[in-house]
Amino acid sequence: MFNNKTLLITGGTGSFGNAVMNRFLDTEIREIRIFSRDEKKQDDMRKMYKNGKLKFYLGDVRDLSSLKNAMHGVDYIFHAAALKQVPSCEFFPLEAVKTNVIGTDNVLTAAIEYGIKKVICLSTDKAAYPINAMGISKAMMEKVYIAKSKTVSSDKTLICGTRYGNVMASRGSVIPLFVQQIKSGQPLTVTDPNMTRFLMSLEEAVELVIFAFENAQAGDIMVQKAPACTVGELAKALKELFNADNDIKIIGTRHGEKLYETLLTREEHVVAEDMGEFFRVPADQRDLNYDKYFIEGDKQLSGEQEYNSHNTELLNKDQIVKKLLKLDYIREELKGWNR
Repeated sequence: MFNNKTLLITGGTGSFGNAVMNRFLDTEIREIRIFSRDEKKQDDMRKMYKNGKLKFYLGDVRDLSSLKNAMHGVDYIFHAAALKQVPSCEFFPLEAVKTNVIGTDNVLTAAIEYGIKKVICLSTDKAAYPINAMGISKAMMEKVYIAKSKTVSSDKTLICGTRYGNVMASRGSVIPLFVQQIKSGQPLTVTDPNMTRFLMSLEEAVELVIFAFENAQAGDIMVQKAPACTVGELAKALKELFNADNDIKIIGTRHGEKLYETLLTREEHVVAEDMGEFFRVPADQRDLNYDKYFIEGDKQLSGEQEYNSHNTELLNKDQIVKKLLKLDYIREELKGWNR
């Protein structure tokens, strides 16, 4: 599918953009374009990889003209550019709107104009039943791409998205924080030991993207099934891995945090197609005939459950240790560590 094709990654200097780039760099893909506003990270990537397939485009998804400059000859787009930090978005919600909502609309507008074959938009569990500005902006981003997917023939530009939970050991993940606290002899600061989070590696998240490229239809939200664990068990697993005796300090749930992650709302779960390791949530194809909203309901909805990190497979400490040992980050941190 990607042989001799050109892929554009917005937000390509981020951890997820890097992972997608790494996944494709040694394939028969013709060119990978990294689009971001961070010239320092672009220069670091240029020096690190020294690969002729990589092309770098400086710009901002808020600026439609800079996006258009990067889209000549592009076949596929993976749209990962976003403001993702919950506290920052709480203080500057309009900035989240400008990047996550308006920026996405700009990407899709340019993609349609240039006849891009497929666009995958990256979303987050925080978009399901959102309680913070970041989640709300991502929920609106989903509404934007679903609505936009209806305005163009999927034969010309197919627009869809993926939704995933926290990625283990990515920037902002609690795992690097716990490792740093272990190595510096500090207590592990656990918000709520009963809080649950999905456990997904960057590689697994990239596989979700590839599955979406190959299987998604216009307007779909693609979700990967994943196990979860409590934050308390995660802290204990890391202590065991590093043979550490640090205390665990309960600090309480922080502003804007949820007790568990939701990947499918019950409204989505009732219409989702189970594809084995993945769920496909088709777009609502109703038009603006408002009469349908008042006379047609769904009896099945009242009995449906959401898909969240509380009701998925919960891993115990030993299973968490096994999963953590698959991470390059953990293996690197364990090198030379004697306790």
